[in-house]
Amino acid sequence: MTEANEAYQRDIHRQIAERLKDLVPSDPTLPPHPYLRRHLAEHAAQGEVFDDDHVTPGLLAWESSSQVSRLLAAQDTTSERRQWLNAWAALEPFALNTGPLSRLSSLHLARHALLRLPSQTVPAEQAEPLSTPVPVSPLWSDRVVPNPAWTASPKEVTALATLRASDGTAPKIATGDDSGTLRLLRADGRLTHIPVELHSGAITHLLALRGGLLITAGTDGRVMAVKEEDGQLTHRQIARRQKTWVSSLTTYRPDGHPPLLLAAFSDGEVESVDLGRFHPRPLSLGPLDDFSALLCGVPVADGGDRLLFSVRDTVYCYDGTTAEVHSRHQGRVRALIALSQPGHYAVGDESGNVTLCGLDADQVLAVGRHDALQAGRSPSPVTSLHQVSVEQKSALVSAAGDGTLRLWHLPSLKPVAGSLAAHTAPVNAMTCLPGRHHDRLLSGGADHIVRSWPVDEATFGQKPQTWNSVTASAVSPTAPHRLAVARASRVILRDLVSGTEITRMKGRRISALAWPQIGGRRLLAAALDDLSIICVDPETNCQVGPPMAGHDLPIRRLVTLPSAAGERLASAGADGRVCVWDPSTGERLALFDDHDLTVRCLATHQAAELRLLASGGSDGNIRIWNADTLEQHVPTLKCDQGLINDLAFVTPDDGGLLIAAAGRNGTLKLWAPATQEPVRTMTCNDGELSAVTSIPLRYGRAALAAAGKTSVHLWDATTGQPLLQIVTGSPVTSLKTVQDSGDASSSILLASGEAGPSAVRLHHDLL
Repeated sequence: MTEANEAYQRDIHRQIAERLKDLVPSDPTLPPHPYLRRHLAEHAAQGEVFDDDHVTPGLLAWESSSQVSRLLAAQDTTSERRQWLNAWAALEPFALNTGPLSRLSSLHLARHALLRLPSQTVPAEQAEPLSTPVPVSPLWSDRVVPNPAWTASPKEVTALATLRASDGTAPKIATGDDSGTLRLLRADGRLTHIPVELHSGAITHLLALRGGLLITAGTDGRVMAVKEEDGQLTHRQIARRQKTWVSSLTTYRPDGHPPLLLAAFSDGEVESVDLGRFHPRPLSLGPLDDFSALLCGVPVADGGDRLLFSVRDTVYCYDGTTAEVHSRHQGRVRALIALSQPGHYAVGDESGNVTLCGLDADQVLAVGRHDALQAGRSPSPVTSLHQVSVEQKSALVSAAGDGTLRLWHLPSLKPVAGSLAAHTAPVNAMTCLPGRHHDRLLSGGADHIVRSWPVDEATFGQKPQTWNSVTASAVSPTAPHRLAVARASRVILRDLVSGTEITRMKGRRISALAWPQIGGRRLLAAALDDLSIICVDPETNCQVGPPMAGHDLPIRRLVTLPSAAGERLASAGADGRVCVWDPSTGERLALFDDHDLTVRCLATHQAAELRLLASGGSDGNIRIWNADTLEQHVPTLKCDQGLINDLAFVTPDDGGLLIAAAGRNGTLKLWAPATQEPVRTMTCNDGELSAVTSIPLRYGRAALAAAGKTSVHLWDATTGQPLLQIVTGSPVTSLKTVQDSGDASSSILLASGEAGPSAVRLHHDLL
């Protein structure tokens, strides 16, 4: 298609998007026309008006194409008017089956986290509140919103390649996964064909050749040739070695001979075939003494190629007759690629180094580190390298086992400051997709995600942000409500009213937190890595009272325990113990060692005449004690949920006392302690449930919030009816809730996990 035709098509789509956006109801609770739900985003993207003005939150609440994230990733331009789109793209893969109210709530919180908006004063141009009230309001967030995915794979992405057809049609992207499935996708992430199960093991390599030919290799020891003919994918086997796997693929042009395709196998053998009919061709290269040897054909200035191969930490150069050592590296070679400048190649090794070498110079030209060395931390290996172009100048991208990408200028190998946190797992492969405005790099990782990045310094030059996982969190039950979050050997205290933050207990590693009241003062209790518990005055950061010691292994949970004698403290540890303490004196009042394995959770209940403490553990059992008598209240509940990750007492409006258990098997069960029987089971198909909390509502109702792999799920405790799903896109490991002292019709929910903490206000009347 000519440039004029492309411009004409873009203008048509732009005009369609302009007309359709006015048909979206201003009230997001009203469903737009099905055509708008399915096609408006596509028209806006094709017309280059893909922004919040054309694809509004009201449409995103009902959007049914499920392609917003891929459309956003395929855009060649950036825009500040994509705040809602960016927020939705991060959640879309996990929110496809949620209702409009859950979508709006999740979208509202994700945008707040994405923009890092303060809870109190938000500039009017950034606020843009939703026109319809939603059950949740953001109070504070230090949570990372995941980057949008270009495409998601059901399996680990192990290989990527860009196919360029000889007829000038748009390039396609090939992806291979660890189940042996090959997928071909358009530049916007849509499949071109039904996925093909090509190998009986993982696809280890994809090599794109001229004319749209694709070579694949796998852990089943097979090498296959794949080509699109008459709209169909055809494939044939061109090499196979039994009981081996393919460690590398490359093309190689010997002096005065046609090019060859080489495959290295884990038994050290290298097989060679011509690129015409794939007939075997002799190669006088003996077995390689490395089961993971890499091959690379490097063009040289006088014509032909030199063949490089790696053996552990050494790269050899083969001239067609003999092989000699060319470069040595600090770790095993993990990536080896030829560069566009004749006679130059780049190496990434297991020690995290990127090395630029020249065949003519017969030496190392430059060395850089993918990440900065840190004391006590092992270096992250370089897993992939890819040459790109930045402002029409050559550059190099390195990928590492920690999920980051880094950009380097060539030939100086000078890095762009910063590293791009691309994946939550090792990056396995990269490829480049040419764009109208600039190239885009596609990266595929062990997190099952392929992401698309504009190749520019602004993207790769972001200041590195260190996100330390939350090790403990707690919210004070009385006004003024304070959040306590432990991460990176310190505790951050945030006042939800004033918005102020202070740091406490710096330099202490903390595994659990609670807010006991001692002598009329609200103190912060912390479980330390020396297995002791201390109480600290949050105003002065001074310790109050003696330390409490009685655990032999790390303490997992702390809770305040009401009793007739005043407020006590209960702790649970990996040693299977539950301890009850008098925090004012440091005296241990009780020791319960009935659990066989780690005690993972504690819960408390307070009524007029009854105060209880419950514990759940890795043994799958729940035990309940009377907080006043310090004796077991009812027989042990033997659950069938695997590990018990968290507990919460519930008093539903139909009377009785129940306890909710979040299990490793993904179920949330309500148990009746009096009868030892399950009353109700709730499931959400969101993996292991790691946390649960009870939320008292008006008129005697109660809700349960449980955290899964991608969302926080809310149910009516009496009926088991789902109320809301708050999509987070990453696991939440802790949920804490308190009644909002300033509003009887709302609660404060603190959610903490891998991506960080966030606090929201739950509006009971809107649930």
